[in-house]
Amino acid sequence: MKTLNKHLLALAVAAILPVAAQADVTVGIITGATGPGASLGIPYKNTFGVVPATLGGEPVRYIIVDDATDTTTAVKLARKLIEQDKVDLIIGSSSVPTAIAVAEIAAELKTPQISLSPTPITPEKNPWSFSVPQPINIMMGAVVDNMKKHGVKTVAFLGFSDSWGELVLSGLKHNIEPTDIKLVASERYGRLDTSVSGQVLKLIAAKPDAVVLGGSGTPGALPQVALRERGYKGPIYHNHGVINKDFLRVGGKALEGAYAPTGPVMVAEQLPDTNPIKKVALEFTKAYEGKYGEGSRNAFAAYSWDAYLLADQAVANADKKAKPGTPAYRAALREALENGKDVVGTHGVYNMSKTDHTGVDQRASVLVEVENGKWKVVQ
Repeated sequence: MKTLNKHLLALAVAAILPVAAQADVTVGIITGATGPGASLGIPYKNTFGVVPATLGGEPVRYIIVDDATDTTTAVKLARKLIEQDKVDLIIGSSSVPTAIAVAEIAAELKTPQISLSPTPITPEKNPWSFSVPQPINIMMGAVVDNMKKHGVKTVAFLGFSDSWGELVLSGLKHNIEPTDIKLVASERYGRLDTSVSGQVLKLIAAKPDAVVLGGSGTPGALPQVALRERGYKGPIYHNHGVINKDFLRVGGKALEGAYAPTGPVMVAEQLPDTNPIKKVALEFTKAYEGKYGEGSRNAFAAYSWDAYLLADQAVANADKKAKPGTPAYRAALREALENGKDVVGTHGVYNMSKTDHTGVDQRASVLVEVENGKWKVVQ
């Protein structure tokens, strides 16, 4: 009889425990911590060593994997995370080609994805994919605004021969279309190329007033170095894919005077106290540099922090509707992400909708310049 009473008591206790306590939220993290995109993938990954151990107030289990900046590997990992590890959400990957590849699997298997790279994916084509980095049109808008201030009339482009290079070029064209600035040359190079001499000579021959470069990470420094070695004196503009210390280290003195757009996090100390992004950006900086050292802050690690903040709000809402580990829960997470409002991050204020799965506005863009080996905000 005593045994029966104990069994009944155990059942009664289990019945009144919160549903969330019976299953933790599981999140798959995919980054390119090795391969040609490692200088970006490593800080993306590092952030998950400092984020809180909860999402929406509930315990979270992170499964962190490395796709080596390879699309085939990214696809295999995404499928394994969803089908075998039963993740509720995927965050990643950290390059445009791999992020797009992961998005296809996320859509097929109906699992929400928060991309750490900007992609051309629209909610109409893939309602399961969201993105934290600023849309390229917003970032290149800051670049073109600066060109107009400096009287630039002609521009040349040199970027990666992949989807990231295409995105940057598309953003440039979108922003110069309503102006009198003309694109006079356009060239491409591979992420693993060690020379761009031929492309640079073609650009210089076109005699552009300015050059826009569509690379990222450490390979993004190669064209600028080559342009300066060949004597090009005009302004050179990059994109937000180069905002890290390794890029500055590899490019060295040849990068002095280079321009690039970035999120507010990189100049948080210079923001007015009334800017809501400042507080969050400084909180991230304190947490990240507390673990990885003073000066280790970078824009890519901050994107992962923003992905965490978006997931945190989404989980808090999804927990009211379903149990982690189920299709219903993944659908609830997708819906919660799509309806997320006023999520203040390090790069911007996120307001998602059915037609916008990035959700940031002009507050997410600041133009910076390399001065004495460091990024300085352009006034």
